[in-house]
Amino acid sequence: MTGRLQNTVALVTGASSGIGEATARSLAAEGAAVAVPAGRRDRLEELADKVRADGGTAFVVPADITDQQQAAAAVQGVVSEFGRLDTVVNNAGTMGVGQAVDSPLEEWERMLEINVQGLLYVTHAALPHLLRAAEDSPRRVADLVNISSTAGRVARPGTAVYNLTKFGVNGFTEALRQEVMQKRVRVSVVEPGTVDTELSSHLRDGVRQAIERQVEGMEMLRPEDIADAVSYIVTRDRRVAVNEILVRAGEQTW
Repeated sequence: MTGRLQNTVALVTGASSGIGEATARSLAAEGAAVAVPAGRRDRLEELADKVRADGGTAFVVPADITDQQQAAAAVQGVVSEFGRLDTVVNNAGTMGVGQAVDSPLEEWERMLEINVQGLLYVTHAALPHLLRAAEDSPRRVADLVNISSTAGRVARPGTAVYNLTKFGVNGFTEALRQEVMQKRVRVSVVEPGTVDTELSSHLRDGVRQAIERQVEGMEMLRPEDIADAVSYIVTRDRRVAVNEILVRAGEQTW
């Protein structure tokens, strides 16, 4: 397989379904060897088989990225397998919605673990390798892309802690971008709106039905739409840094 990412290696978290799966396949189609760490090994093996059937290279890395040691080991495992790491997409995430007074504390903690801590653990482990890749890659650039949300821009009742995590991701992304941009590591954020994924299945009964009523009749985004945005970012020439992409469903007002 040939493409604009030929001879590069990409790591995509949360790739067992939805945006992560679509992004892994999109980057593989551009020629990158794709590593996919996540907890559901059976789903990852299915994804790897699809990538290989399309002529690409996939490497399955079972890991719970909310555990710092597992996240670091996953990154090191990718580098040991391929000798480098050029692109990281921090996609793993979960969403909890509901009035704060009624929300289980465990739901808040889970969002912080996955949306914030997991992203930080992977980023911390990957940064030295991305900095090296920017020096020795034929493309002379490396990329870190964080998947945030419209909830990182717009706060609404019932999404307080989800807003906390996604506003935080946006702020972290921008500060880190300024730290490493002179070394040709591009740090970008993609903010999806309403996407047809498994994310809403994590919601509690009652809350889930309310969300479904809110988007009823709306033509939601597809995971491939967000994967297209990620691929656009990481396939630009090194002179171009696409720092932020906001992608809403056509009928979405928030």
